[in-house]
Amino acid sequence: MKDKVISTAGSVESVAEWNHGSDSRPSSAGLDEALKALDGCEPVILTPEKERALLWKIDLHLIPIFSLLYGLQFLDKTTVSYAAVMGIIQDTNLKGDDFNWIGISLLHCSYSFSGYIGMILIGSREHLMQKLPLAKITGLNIVIWGGILMLHAACSNFSGLMAVRFLLGIFEASITPAFLLFMSHWWRVQEQAFRTAMWLSWNGIAQIVGSVCSYAMVRGIEKHGYTTLGGWQLLFLATGGLTILSGILFLLLIPDSPATAWFLSKEERIMAIERLRGNNQGIGSKKFKKHQFVEAFTDPQTYYIALFIIISAIPNGFLTTFKNIILKGFGLSADKSLLYSAPTGAVQFVSSLLFGWLADRYKNRMTLAAVAMSISLLGFTLAVALPRSNLNGNLAAYYIIGVAPAAFVLLISCISSNVAGYTKKTTVNAIVFIAYCVGNLIGPHTINLKDGPMYVKAKTISLIAWCISGAILIGLRFHYKRNNAARDKKIRELGDTYQHRANQEFMDLTDIEYAHPQCRLPKTIEQKLTLSP
Repeated sequence: MKDKVISTAGSVESVAEWNHGSDSRPSSAGLDEALKALDGCEPVILTPEKERALLWKIDLHLIPIFSLLYGLQFLDKTTVSYAAVMGIIQDTNLKGDDFNWIGISLLHCSYSFSGYIGMILIGSREHLMQKLPLAKITGLNIVIWGGILMLHAACSNFSGLMAVRFLLGIFEASITPAFLLFMSHWWRVQEQAFRTAMWLSWNGIAQIVGSVCSYAMVRGIEKHGYTTLGGWQLLFLATGGLTILSGILFLLLIPDSPATAWFLSKEERIMAIERLRGNNQGIGSKKFKKHQFVEAFTDPQTYYIALFIIISAIPNGFLTTFKNIILKGFGLSADKSLLYSAPTGAVQFVSSLLFGWLADRYKNRMTLAAVAMSISLLGFTLAVALPRSNLNGNLAAYYIIGVAPAAFVLLISCISSNVAGYTKKTTVNAIVFIAYCVGNLIGPHTINLKDGPMYVKAKTISLIAWCISGAILIGLRFHYKRNNAARDKKIRELGDTYQHRANQEFMDLTDIEYAHPQCRLPKTIEQKLTLSP
């Protein structure tokens, strides 16, 4: 591989003459922040050795804290599931379907509320995710939700739990959309699936930690009377405190973009930005663009992703909250039901990393996502068919179901890599996030505690939902394939008129704009935006 001379020649003004639609006036305001950061910089040479060292430095400084925070987000959200077998239902006098609401339903009501408010802000010209520093607003939300989680320990009734769960959802709501934006700010398209899997897989680590810690609290603290607090109260205090500390760490360590990275030299910052040219996405524009907002709602890709998220999240809605109650229904004691849920986290962690790596290696995300869904469908089929007396078989089925999040990882990575244009990307983020909440709102209400201990009805509904989800993945695969073929045909038809406009990669264009002949895409295959299947 030859060394590449990266040219940053050309001022912001010289490349700001061309824009789109209503934003066509000559101004640098609508351009990507990357282009502004490169203005006036000297060219740098990027060798394969330098690029490997730079990528390693970026991974080392960002991936561990992303992984920790995402694992804590999942643990904080699902702590109530462990609390269910640690006495929270009895201690707070929950009746009927109260637990369904405080478990996931109310949390995702607040998630949906946050997503809806986010959509309103995107539709205005004061969208927070564009106007405010990404790392700072994310870190602040993390610290606040940690404090709210600790307040759970002070609740003594349904009303108190409702209030804190709703607030928890509002402040947790930012992390997934924010992390997907970070992915497009730091890594190339072909690097994103595996790195998305790295931090999303920590949902599995969170399950292991939550199960083991809950077991330890029940066995070692609560049963021996070392404290007047219940085990579930200690769990909320411990996880909330850890989240606050991690949020402070996030604020101190994570920069808003490569342009402001404290751990990179000036030359490395230029290289970090320039290596993103092939993404055709840059690191974000501060200007709201109405046509991109509208395009998010007219792009079929948005609806494929959103529909998959809604339907596939239905099983997640009841599995996340009721997993320990389900395990207890197999005849396990409360403490053993906590401990036996840990292997599910291990399966999720390993499968997410494996499928993420395979996706980057073979560049075929949707096919691999469908394979992951098929494996988890086998688990649900066994869960429906096996009798309660077959404890080992039911546990194995429950663990196999843990492969399903790998499909979610690959699907969600399409937002960071295949959706271009900063206003469009943040809009699609909001749409998909609301879809996720809708699915999780439906999920807990597919289960009725009277249907225990096997909950065949809820499992059957989940089985059907994941069959439909697999079909959607295959449909999205063919959608990307058709779009790529149509784009390549246009390029061949343009012939010599197909030209590369200087610095167009950092003009904050959408993926559809790049596929249009008037955008004058580059001739080289490396510089084209490819919708990765």
